[in-house]
Amino acid sequence: MIQYYNVANHLFAIEASESQIAQLTNYAPFLSPVTGNPSPLFTIRVNDGEAPSLEDWSHVYTDTSDDDMPRIEMYRKDGAWLFRVSMSREGEIVSVMECTSDWSEVNLYMCTDCTRFAIDNAAMLVYAFATADKKTLLFHSSVTVLYNYAYMFLGHSGTGKSTHSRQWKAAFPDAELINDDNPAVRIENGVVQVYGTPWSGKTPCYKNTSAPVAALVQLAQAPQNEIHRLRMTQAYPYILASVSGLKVLPEMMDRLYESIAELLELTPVYKLECLPNPEAAQLCAQTCSPSSDHTDN
Repeated sequence: MIQYYNVANHLFAIEASESQIAQLTNYAPFLSPVTGNPSPLFTIRVNDGEAPSLEDWSHVYTDTSDDDMPRIEMYRKDGAWLFRVSMSREGEIVSVMECTSDWSEVNLYMCTDCTRFAIDNAAMLVYAFATADKKTLLFHSSVTVLYNYAYMFLGHSGTGKSTHSRQWKAAFPDAELINDDNPAVRIENGVVQVYGTPWSGKTPCYKNTSAPVAALVQLAQAPQNEIHRLRMTQAYPYILASVSGLKVLPEMMDRLYESIAELLELTPVYKLECLPNPEAAQLCAQTCSPSSDHTDN
């Protein structure tokens, strides 16, 4: 069966068995009814056949950036791409993904029974790649909305993004978490809007909602709560490190650079050195609120 999903107003499709689709409960809020002949940005087809061998494929890069993140081996042939994915740095290959050069057609092969992980990983990767030229950025971030504005918390794994979002809820009962790991940001008509996605890390937060971004906040653990606004040149490396993309593909990175530059023109970025307490959330909200006139550089 084939199902269509809409994330940040980008339509994509997943074709798999009924039992495999049934496991994708995190995609249910994004299910999109379609009529006629829909034109999804990309289609992932779960293939029951044997995964392609590496013969004639050239190794491009292996991503093992974090110990607790999947290992992704990347290969290329005649413009097409092959990805071999493991759940850990030293783990066995659990899925293989073969993609056309424009990312529109994806064959996903299961090497184990890790169906949801394999489809999630494939969908996140291809979504980031296929939307890179559409002013869309898939972030590694936790996002909280307060009074109709979104605040995006950035940082490496273990920095305390999820903890800080929880502190906002403790400080402000009206605060709402809309995604805790991989929100999508889209820039349209001079507005930076962040969207919930089916991908939220270890926190089951799959909300089909969106809000304008008031600020991006780079977090750092510290013995006190202090915040200051970053200049664009200071903020740029933090944003680049938080955005998903195929960094070995120059033409894709050019589009991402353009989107990041526009994002920085439109949205303030702060650095918050903080303790894991509600007072940090209160300081952050007071400083980063659109009604604040704080312009400390």
